[in-house]
Amino acid sequence: MSSTRRIYLSPPHLSGRELELVREAFESNWVAPLGPHVDAFEQEFAAAVGVPYAAALSSGTAALHLALRILSGGTLRGAEVLCSTFTFAATANAIAYEGAVPVFIDCDLSSWNMDPGLLCEELRALAAAGKLPRAVIAVDLYGQCADYAPIVQACEEFGVPLIEDAAEALGATYWGRTRDGAPSEQNGSPAVSTSSFRPTLGRSAGSFGAAAAFSFNGNKIITTSGGGMLVSHDRSIIEKARFLATQAREPAPHYQHSEIGFNYRMSNVLAAIGRGQLTTLPRRIAARRRNFEFYRSALGSLPGVEFMPRADFGRSTCWLTCVTIDAAEFRATREDVRLALEAENIEARPVWKPMHLQPVFAGCRVKGGEVSERLFETGLCLPSGSALTEVDLERVCAVVRKVHETTARPRVAPQPMSEKRPSRAVAGRSVESGRTRSRLLAVGNERES
Repeated sequence: MSSTRRIYLSPPHLSGRELELVREAFESNWVAPLGPHVDAFEQEFAAAVGVPYAAALSSGTAALHLALRILSGGTLRGAEVLCSTFTFAATANAIAYEGAVPVFIDCDLSSWNMDPGLLCEELRALAAAGKLPRAVIAVDLYGQCADYAPIVQACEEFGVPLIEDAAEALGATYWGRTRDGAPSEQNGSPAVSTSSFRPTLGRSAGSFGAAAAFSFNGNKIITTSGGGMLVSHDRSIIEKARFLATQAREPAPHYQHSEIGFNYRMSNVLAAIGRGQLTTLPRRIAARRRNFEFYRSALGSLPGVEFMPRADFGRSTCWLTCVTIDAAEFRATREDVRLALEAENIEARPVWKPMHLQPVFAGCRVKGGEVSERLFETGLCLPSGSALTEVDLERVCAVVRKVHETTARPRVAPQPMSEKRPSRAVAGRSVESGRTRSRLLAVGNERES
């Protein structure tokens, strides 16, 4: 193990303003629960995202859970909820909390987010069977919005509530496409309904669907150490979330409860940190984008190395810079690279393992799956912290280049599947569309896996 200073994947980056606000919280004795910093953080965050209502919570997972509880219109036990398979476990866990059953939708290659075509096919099939899901959760992965115009259209067509998991994408922008499929110009403001947002022109991540969840975990682009935010265009959703998040305590001089509630509210101290962090957001985004450009310039010409696409329907924050490594071309596997980085005290991680491959969700249906499986086999997240220096970035790149240059082994066949899909998931897999099959063939031809 190298004795050189460790480079982490995505560590917190404080500005100093946070300490001033935390000191104010201590001096006023507003430590917990709630307090004026919570109120101010909600207002400032809502303004930054461009959504009128926000509730500060203990985590992004709590935000997803409350959104599902509120939008379900009753019990979810045994009901199906469609969600992205290429995501962190919190997305699917929130569904399980309510006793619902996740149905996983594969990603596309243009953004690594939910494939709108597969979503539409699944909704159409479920509608024909009279078994529409109770909600759809779309994820904005690694700082990039999903393609919301067709996703919103599909959800509205079938009357299914849309929840946006924007935990990784604070500051990202989506401006959609014109009717001919070309990117739209980023100007103007579309109309807002209380059920969903029509993403025809430029808007921020978190502006879509009935509600959206954000995370302020320590690795996110801004952090409160732990925390989250639920936002919505519908005041009643946020009011209900605040009520449920404070143990569903009713306004009485004694403790009275007619519903099951949760201890999900954010403390005043953590909100103070969040307010300080929020003022740095534009600089943090700029730094993450600079990381991406540095890596692309330094590593983009290496054989077998491809970067996560930046879709032309929006602008990513590049929260994490992700690459795929074709072992046959690069002459080493993604895991070879990760281990070489770790040997030099540099943290890198595989991209998300698809939820339909997770043992805990082994019997759940999946629509598609091959795209996310291949990305998991070959994908790697590089260090992406906003405080990285050029020296740090070059240190990372030097290790990656060295792996390629010094590997003496002959060209190898493409990596085998890391593990077999559970048999019940195979039985539940939906038939792929011709469009998806063609796309997968393109993966092999263009090495975009």
